[in-house]
Amino acid sequence: MAYKKTEHFDESTTQGLISNYRDILQLIGENPQREGLQKTPERLAKAMQYMMQGYQMDAHAILDSAKFHEDVSEMIIVKDIELYSMCEHHMLPFFGKAHIAYVPNGWITGLSKIARVVDVFSRRLQVQERLTVQIRDAIKECLNPLGVAVVIEASHLCMMMRGVQKQNSTTTTSAFDGEFEKNETRSEFIRLIGTKLH
Repeated sequence: MAYKKTEHFDESTTQGLISNYRDILQLIGENPQREGLQKTPERLAKAMQYMMQGYQMDAHAILDSAKFHEDVSEMIIVKDIELYSMCEHHMLPFFGKAHIAYVPNGWITGLSKIARVVDVFSRRLQVQERLTVQIRDAIKECLNPLGVAVVIEASHLCMMMRGVQKQNSTTTTSAFDGEFEKNETRSEFIRLIGTKLH
């Protein structure tokens, strides 16, 4: 069977966004009826709903959907998780990688759920600092681990294509809790996320 892409968008939200994007095109000096732009408001309306789908997602429900009792207490790391978000100050993208670790306290979750939690909070209007803390707190609240660590490295188009225009800059943020507040555990995590093991 051939692959069939299916996307579902709220019709009233789509129509409202289409109308507003037509106005924006006109206000910046474009002609929304020009051939190349006729479908742009609709494309933008659907793209925006896709990029902002985190508002309709629940991080706790995602983690709870694959939560298992397991008697392990060693550090679990999921690193190099791609993330794409939108800066809430200029509505320009920022993108990069998240590195997440936790030390279980009787509960683990499916590895893919950690990556999904990143999507829940990154697919919203964001600042990187808040995004880092929200991911940490969701894992902490759901799994009650002995510790959680989150490090995000990202490039921000609001710094690259406007304003200061520094194309090679990256921003790193971190949020630690529990065992990761100890230097030894935090240092091990930092070392492991910087190591290529294969």
